[in-house]
Amino acid sequence: MNPTAAVNPWSISADRFPADGSSEEKLGFVLSYAILAPSSHNTQPWHFRVHGNVLELHADVSRALPVVDPDNRELVMSCGAALFHIRVALQYFGHAYHLETFPEPNKPTFLARLVLGLHCETDTDDIVLFQAIPQRRTNRLAFRPDPVPLTLLGELQADAQREGAWAQAVLTEEARAAVADLIAAADRVQWANRHFRHELAAWLRPNKHPGQDGIPGYAEGLTDFKSQVGPVVVRTFDLGKGQAAKDHDIALYSPALVVLGTDADTPEDWLRAGQALAHVLLRARSEDVWASFLNQPIEVPELRPKLAAAIGRGGFPQILLRLGYGAEVPPTPRRPLGKVLERPQHGPIHLDGGSGHVRA
Repeated sequence: MNPTAAVNPWSISADRFPADGSSEEKLGFVLSYAILAPSSHNTQPWHFRVHGNVLELHADVSRALPVVDPDNRELVMSCGAALFHIRVALQYFGHAYHLETFPEPNKPTFLARLVLGLHCETDTDDIVLFQAIPQRRTNRLAFRPDPVPLTLLGELQADAQREGAWAQAVLTEEARAAVADLIAAADRVQWANRHFRHELAAWLRPNKHPGQDGIPGYAEGLTDFKSQVGPVVVRTFDLGKGQAAKDHDIALYSPALVVLGTDADTPEDWLRAGQALAHVLLRARSEDVWASFLNQPIEVPELRPKLAAAIGRGGFPQILLRLGYGAEVPPTPRRPLGKVLERPQHGPIHLDGGSGHVRA
């Protein structure tokens, strides 16, 4: 692995891929791209095992958010996003694979088993999505008013469908106003809950904090001083009224709002939604479009069906995105591979034909 990447995971170079190395070395390398996936509060709730030609993805429930995500729905989606990064990286490096999700039903935190196969062709789309991985960030800053092209919104819809989910842009002013109202209502509900505030504060980080997870103040555009006092303020005060007004305006004037959802609401659907989310985010970034999250009405149970009604869509909203063009933002920290990867000693698994290339 690139020594620089050990210090800054975002600096990983594809030139370091061990093309002549073992299956374990190849799978270990692509995990350098998996850990760049988005996760709720930047908790990075994934754990990987590599043995021979097998990669396992497990949910790390020790990094759960029991207040905002009591069912671990967003946790599983975060892991799904990491899984999609793995798939894209393998396809870029010309490797087929066989993917099985929830391979052992009695182990609900065992989310996926991927077996490395033989060679496959790399297409243009693989290259485009792969190159977007280290460029993707959650951009919480203001966007320019430039509209997001309808053609791109259509591509995002198709990308979500390829992963077994759906994506719907909020196109009418009436629907946008209704969604903005729901976001504001959810802000007021969440901030009135001191347990929510304490949980959020626990993942906020000062700008110069040496930690490798959580949300640093600079990601919110905060100065060093404000990033230092921010966690104390969040824990202590109900800022729901002000946050609701701010987020209402953000939603109302964002260039585009997109709801990503599924037709059912099982852990399998959450994992699909996470892969769809990563697909959508990488496609948007490849077109120079940034994204951030406005998931509050999905996280408040009584408001979630109202969001579906506001956009005139059946099913279950899983993610609410704002999209637009804006200034470059620095990446948030990542835990090094050594903290999320283990290598138990087992033999390789052989597939019939050895080339199950699954783009589920």
